Amino acid sequence: MKNINQEADPQILKDLVTQTMPFGKFKGRILRDLPEPYLVWFHQKGFPNGRLGILLATLYEIKLNGLEYLLRDIPH
Repeated sequence: MKNINQEADPQILKDLVTQTMPFGKFKGRILRDLPEPYLVWFHQKGFPNGRLGILLATLYEIKLNGLEYLLRDIPH
């Protein structure tokens, strides 16, 4: 379980608008632009280990909660 007092990593949001999906159907697509159903599939099957899993899980929560606007003004 995450420590609720743990500080957020601002680099995560920057990575969501700059990094691309390294494999699969959407290989090469900027993570921010992945469709929500794809993220739901990962949520059901399990996110990858490591940094990519953290990024995809964060993006899932952003899209699930209608917070995509948070990523619009981040320079890439």
